[in-house]
Amino acid sequence: MKRTILCALFVGMAGVQCSIIHAQTSITPDVLKQLGGSYTGTPAEKALRNAISNVGLAKMAINQENVGAKDKDFTIEVKNTGITDQKSSGRCWLFTGLNILRGRAMRKLGTKDLVLSQCYLFFYDQLEKSNLFLQGIIDTRKQPIDSEMVRWLFQHPLSDGGTYTGVADLATKYGVVPADIMPETYVSNSTSEFCGHLKRKLREFGITLREKSEAGMSEKQLQALKVEQLGTVYKMLVMAYGVPPKNFTWKDKSYTPQEFFKTYCIDEGEDLNRDYVMLMNDPSRPYNTVFEIDYDRHVYDGHNWLYVNLPIEDLKGIAIASLKDSCQMYFSCDVNKFLDRSTGIADLGNFDYGSLLGTTFGMNKKQRIQTLDSGSTHAMTLMAVDLDNEGKAKKWKVENSWGSDSGMNGYIMMTDEWFREYMFRVVANRRYCPASVLEMLKQKPIRLPAWDPMFSEED
Repeated sequence: MKRTILCALFVGMAGVQCSIIHAQTSITPDVLKQLGGSYTGTPAEKALRNAISNVGLAKMAINQENVGAKDKDFTIEVKNTGITDQKSSGRCWLFTGLNILRGRAMRKLGTKDLVLSQCYLFFYDQLEKSNLFLQGIIDTRKQPIDSEMVRWLFQHPLSDGGTYTGVADLATKYGVVPADIMPETYVSNSTSEFCGHLKRKLREFGITLREKSEAGMSEKQLQALKVEQLGTVYKMLVMAYGVPPKNFTWKDKSYTPQEFFKTYCIDEGEDLNRDYVMLMNDPSRPYNTVFEIDYDRHVYDGHNWLYVNLPIEDLKGIAIASLKDSCQMYFSCDVNKFLDRSTGIADLGNFDYGSLLGTTFGMNKKQRIQTLDSGSTHAMTLMAVDLDNEGKAKKWKVENSWGSDSGMNGYIMMTDEWFREYMFRVVANRRYCPASVLEMLKQKPIRLPAWDPMFSEED
């Protein structure tokens, strides 16, 4: 009798438990009724609904308490070299890198009207990325096609985004040319359509290489087939971007692209990889540690993206030291967060989405990275900082590549609070790094997989 009662009690409790679990894991009519009570339809709520549906969130969320004239003076500012425009392309990384290099060239040449050809270096970027993908397919030919690495390769055969290492490797290998030697084309200004066709062709080539390998083709034969495939890629790139010059005449002097680069863009003996350090502020990972991301490069025999992860104040100290010495820096951030594009000001107080939507947004930087809510999306040139009486940063300024009609005549001004929350990467010359940071670079890097969130390219 006792056993029967206990069994019945257990079954009854199990039924209750199952009911609770069911209610918790799915939206039942009772749960839906409870949720419906969160909106009561007051006149104020109806007014907000009408305004949001007709105007949009961004305009409605403008924080009027933060609107007003902003101090635009900077205690330290490296003069820019003229605003460029990447237009409808993901080449911010390339524009940023070349903007820094052309500033050096302009000083050496004593000119104010030099622009380096983004189209020239982008041609080789796309050729090298094609080779990187196809060689990656050969290297992984023994892995199952549904393995994580092979799947990642086919998902990312190439893109128009990139990082500093791409600029360094490509410029060092292929040199640079002035913009009038290889000017922009319609396709280079609007890259997505052509990139889509090139990616499809690369995937076709990739599956062919795997099938040939399965049929018994040797690695040497696969390499020869890859070169044939790259011939098709090269022809496609010529159709889209033009023929890259092997030598050229500019202002009555003849150069090869490599000669122009070595003569005007770098100092004698300088190495854009060896002499520069990539610094990251990623609170989701250990600080004072070196990381390397696999396949995060533009050139197969080039450099993976390698960085030292530092606390934000340490990183800012290096950036300030660089600007004090009139040295601009490659800089990247999560640009669209709290940026008022009309004014070119990035400020955490620009928009009050919480009050508008009746909630709060409380994740910190670490949590935003861990949940993929935030990451580096755009590269610009860090050129100015405003310091208080104690030498602490109050605000920063970057040269953007969205044209002179964008933002603050082509520039973006960032409060230091915004900088702390949404800045991710800075590339600084080693001479501005303290000995402790240089010592960290002797560590064996922690190797992260290609699909790590920190892989994301700036575009």
